[in-house]
Amino acid sequence: MNDQEQAVLSELRAHGNKLTQARRAVVHALATSPVPLSINDLYPLAREINEDVGLVTVYRTLELLVSLGLARPVHLMDNCHGYTLATPGHTHHLHCRQCHRVIEFDGCDLGPLLERIAQQTGYHITGHWLELEGLCARCQQASDTRPAG
Repeated sequence: MNDQEQAVLSELRAHGNKLTQARRAVVHALATSPVPLSINDLYPLAREINEDVGLVTVYRTLELLVSLGLARPVHLMDNCHGYTLATPGHTHHLHCRQCHRVIEFDGCDLGPLLERIAQQTGYHITGHWLELEGLCARCQQASDTRPAG
C-alpha cells in the first residue's frame, strides 16, 4: 500500500465511512494506476483485487471519493471521464495525449481572467476546472528518436 492510498483510506475513515474490502479495492486500483481510469477500466481492475466488487459499488465509491475531494475526474480523449486520486489543495491536470499519463499542477493564476469574465457575464464564479493537454517529455523524446519513414 503506497502513501497516497493509505492517506485516502484514512480520510475515508475520518469522515465516518466504512473501509469495506470493495472500497479498498477501488482505492487500490486508482492508487496504483499511472493513468486515469474510466469506469470501464476501473471495474475489472477492482474485481481482480476483490471479486465481490460490483459495478454499483465502483460508481458509489467514486462519487464518495470525488465529493470528499479525494479523487478527481479527468476528461479523456475519447470524450469520457477517467478518475485519479487527488492531491490536496487546488490543482489542475496536464494530460499527455500519447501515453495518457496525467500529472497535477497548481498555480493557475486565472484570477484576472475570472474577474473579467464575471464582470462581462454577471456570473458569480464559484470554481473552475483547468485541464491542459500535450506531449510529456518521455513521449517527445520517444518520437524524436524514431526513425523517419
